[in-house]
Amino acid sequence: MVDTPCRPKTGRSAAAQFACRAVYIHDEEATGRGKQVRFVGQAGSELVARARAGDGTAFQQLTEPYRRELHVHCYRMLGSFQDAEDAVQDTMLAAWHALGGYSEERAALRTWLYKIATNRCLNALRSIRRRSARGWDVPNVEPPEPTRLGEVVWLQPYPDDLLEGAAGGPADPAARYEQAEAVSLAFVTALQLLPPRQVAVLILRDVLGFHASEVADMLGSTLESVTSALKRARAGLQRRLPAAADRRLTPAAGSPAEVAVVAKFVSAWESADLDALVALLTDDVFVSMPPMPFEYVGREVVARFCALLFDAGRRFDLVPTRANGQPALGVYLRAADGSRRGTGFYVLTLAGDRICAMTRFESSVLSWFGLPRSLPAR
Repeated sequence: MVDTPCRPKTGRSAAAQFACRAVYIHDEEATGRGKQVRFVGQAGSELVARARAGDGTAFQQLTEPYRRELHVHCYRMLGSFQDAEDAVQDTMLAAWHALGGYSEERAALRTWLYKIATNRCLNALRSIRRRSARGWDVPNVEPPEPTRLGEVVWLQPYPDDLLEGAAGGPADPAARYEQAEAVSLAFVTALQLLPPRQVAVLILRDVLGFHASEVADMLGSTLESVTSALKRARAGLQRRLPAAADRRLTPAAGSPAEVAVVAKFVSAWESADLDALVALLTDDVFVSMPPMPFEYVGREVVARFCALLFDAGRRFDLVPTRANGQPALGVYLRAADGSRRGTGFYVLTLAGDRICAMTRFESSVLSWFGLPRSLPAR
């Protein structure tokens, strides 16, 4: 009888149980922290053999070091933090059941796991029902006519804390995009507007640096098909992403320039200082608010939108954090009784010393960033 992780032991699914423990060794150079081990050679082969024999712990030791980067991979493909979590769970369960057919000679374990994860995401894109667009939900505020209606209403933010250690090692020289850029909201949004197979090929080749032959094997395709899909995906992504020159204007994460812009935004927003806020915006500033489809483009219309919020007497407190490699803010609405409840989550995109985009998400995402549902009353 094989010792497989099962529901009666913990009440969790088999795939979820594989996430219980990471594998660590002590790192003398890290201040009290460990680092994950990726088993290779004889140690790896022994773990594979044990896992094939039904040892759930051995399987966990093999796969857990890859879980975080697989989660980011699924997020890039699906655009949803929650859908990515489901896809990773499905990946681990599928890998557990398919381990008997895994050949170390044919593919590295990481490549094999990416093959499973990619195809699970493609299956999900064919079968899942995307979140529907939501109607306007801000009481006592009638929004201005939107510039346009957005398509990617299922987009969700990704906590920076989970990006640490998710790059899968040094950047591959074959990759065309830096890891930080490849998880930005603009990049992930642009991916969602491409055909799913093109998304898979572009991420595997240009973000992760897999060889074309490896991608062809992952997708059960030919080199010619992969090359063609990559060419079309690159062209489609180029049309939707900001120009490279504009992207270079983004201040480095945590730099004094970034900190200064965010501090000015927080001050203007918390004090409802419309003039100070507008002074921070680029001429072509872009505001979106998934799952609501309303999008506003241009300083004038964005200023009108913000004025409506402030004129309605709504006042806020902001708590800084980071999402998608960008500055982000938990948003708390002040009430007359002194309570402050979470009402949203903003992610800012910077260009030099200005803000070129702001994406507002629902308050349900606050817990993903370790933020409370409400702040202490004052």
